[in-house]
Amino acid sequence: MRVILGAGLRHSCYISVPVVDLTTILAGLGTILPQERILTALEDLIPYSFDGTAAMSHRPMVVAFAQTTEEVSRVVKWANESRTPLVVRGSGTGLAGGSIPTEGSVALVLSRFDRVLELDRRNLTLLTEPGVTTQTIFDEADRVGLLYPPDPGSMKISTIGGNVAGNSGGLRGLKYGVTKDYVMGFELVLPTGEVVWVGNKCVKDVAGYSLREVFIGSGGTLGIFTKILLRLLPRPAAKRTLLAVYAKMEQAAETVSAIIAHPIIPCTLEFLDRTTINCVEDYAKVGLPREAEAVLLMETDGHPAVVAEEAEIMARLAREQGALEVRVAATVEEAQRLATARRSAFAALARVAPTTILEDVTVPRSELAGMVAFVADLAKRHRLRIGTFGHMGDGNLHPTFLTNEEDEAEMHRVEMAFAEIVTETVRRGGTITGEHGVGLAKKKFLPQSVGDLNVQLMRKLKRLLDPNLILNPGKIFDCPADSSNASP
Repeated sequence: MRVILGAGLRHSCYISVPVVDLTTILAGLGTILPQERILTALEDLIPYSFDGTAAMSHRPMVVAFAQTTEEVSRVVKWANESRTPLVVRGSGTGLAGGSIPTEGSVALVLSRFDRVLELDRRNLTLLTEPGVTTQTIFDEADRVGLLYPPDPGSMKISTIGGNVAGNSGGLRGLKYGVTKDYVMGFELVLPTGEVVWVGNKCVKDVAGYSLREVFIGSGGTLGIFTKILLRLLPRPAAKRTLLAVYAKMEQAAETVSAIIAHPIIPCTLEFLDRTTINCVEDYAKVGLPREAEAVLLMETDGHPAVVAEEAEIMARLAREQGALEVRVAATVEEAQRLATARRSAFAALARVAPTTILEDVTVPRSELAGMVAFVADLAKRHRLRIGTFGHMGDGNLHPTFLTNEEDEAEMHRVEMAFAEIVTETVRRGGTITGEHGVGLAKKKFLPQSVGDLNVQLMRKLKRLLDPNLILNPGKIFDCPADSSNASP
């Protein structure tokens, strides 16, 4: 199989298992699932041939819907015995090609695992099935005065199973962390079909290896989540939202450093560059200053007295670092409008050109201003339009290429530009992905980011847990039959 990332980066997806014919697949699945939950018609397969990643797609042989852990286990056991590749997916909102079907694969869809099973207020936990949307989990917690902090940009449609598989981040990541920080346990179907429970409701548990860390963020290559136990927090009593406007991106970055050094840890420190500001204003009309070089969205939450004090300090620090203007939201509605400016960034940029390629790199906070300047210069050198936004508080950048995949010459320049971004990110002590994952889109850059030995260790773990390489093969890294002699 060959797929094309919007940036023109071609990847061969190595699969070490033979392609099973359709008749054999249907005969096997037909003994496990009812016929109405098995799709084979072309028009039914197309929606499951892609995810949120630009210009990447491949049709599965079959789409199947499981509804119980027993069904998932039986499907996996059958796939393992027949050497049929399985690619598990929920809403398909990923941005690294992680749920793109591979050659001859069955797309196993878990969207019907859509129940919140328990909300335990005494232990501040929520037990859910993997097909529940992140927004629903937030709403269920909020309904009883609790908070589920992770808030990926796609939270209204992304599913919690995909969030755990990708270790999703979000706007509140600076203060509250990412998905892995709220997963206390899960029921998991291993690549050989066994069902295991990992973790519990205990706040402290150091019995043996931390297996949760192995499976969270593994991108569907090591197991399938069928139940997930999440940690909740008390909902903050108050919050305050501010928007600072700058003539220079460096001033926004220095404001972040000043706030962290004070020390204050806001729940949100987000930025938009001028290209993104104008696209958002065209799209959402939230009143952003079009002439600004950058805006910084800041939010603090907690006890009302602390929130008021921190908001005042952050506004002062922003002005000291050269902010042209600092707006403090006076109402909930105004705060929501300001937050909309950041949450609508991707949608706004996607309207500008036929192909929108949202990238994801992270550098230490001290390198952020320099990295943003590098991307701006890169765009000029390669004659490309790039809008940059992201999580300035934790150094996570989203350079977004506004391009056209039908223009081969431009796509070649995009490919070269992205390779330069990766190299510069690693040179500055950063990582090639802060929250979107590796999937197919970035696997060629993984050795450059983490080193060959780390990739070899990952391969060994994959082969140990998935000896027949049937679960989401070809994602994150290739895993040839003799991995000991394989190049990364």
